[in-house]
Amino acid sequence: MSATLLLKQRHALIQQQLHADGRVLALDLARQLDVSEDTIRRDLREMAAAGLCQRVYGGALPLAPDGGTLTQRKQEAPERKARLAQAAVSLVRAGQVLFLDAGSTNLAIASALPPLALTVITNAPAIAMALMERPEIELIMAGGRVDRRAGASLGPQALRTVERMHPDLCFLGACGADADAGVTAFNYDEAELKRSIAGASKAVVVAVTSDKLGTAAPFGVLATGLLQHLVLEADADAAHVAAFERLGVQILRARA
Repeated sequence: MSATLLLKQRHALIQQQLHADGRVLALDLARQLDVSEDTIRRDLREMAAAGLCQRVYGGALPLAPDGGTLTQRKQEAPERKARLAQAAVSLVRAGQVLFLDAGSTNLAIASALPPLALTVITNAPAIAMALMERPEIELIMAGGRVDRRAGASLGPQALRTVERMHPDLCFLGACGADADAGVTAFNYDEAELKRSIAGASKAVVVAVTSDKLGTAAPFGVLATGLLQHLVLEADADAAHVAAFERLGVQILRARA
């Protein structure tokens, strides 16, 4: 049997286990497949480069779903995102300063904000437009170069704006969310801005659809221990929920 065939077999077995268990550990795979950990690590690097998984410390996770541009993402599961938004805005109180990060779920959160006196900071033109006709909301836009795919102002100018802000609540967009890997993103510049505003906020809220739970993207944003609130769908996997709760994250559930 050729080494190439053995390699393909290993990759297929690893992928099967990843889909079945939601994660793989290099040490367990090495024992199971009777190869060295270095061999498994090399396999995982090659699979990650091919877009088949996302490497994390000690193993790999499923790659976070890439929903395309903001325009495309807005068309996906709008009812589910609206239910997440209703749960998320239960955290909002009159007089607070909020940061609303870019993203289709956060756009739903903007639309669901209660009629309270608030200050909202955003780097997302779509969110700013959604709040333009809300006179009770003071709106601050972080400007700069707009990344059309992210639907967000990114880069130095946007960073300079958010670095001066200290919101009460930061509604952070996430490409992937896992108790071990934390909150992750696909875009390096976007991840940098997210890290900056999350670190300056009194509390961070992340609302994710179930397909993002237990997945990871290439760029780290926030360790789980720094996340205060996670808003999940009613059908969120119980094992993932328990893992976040063990790390002190408050879970809010959207209605079924």
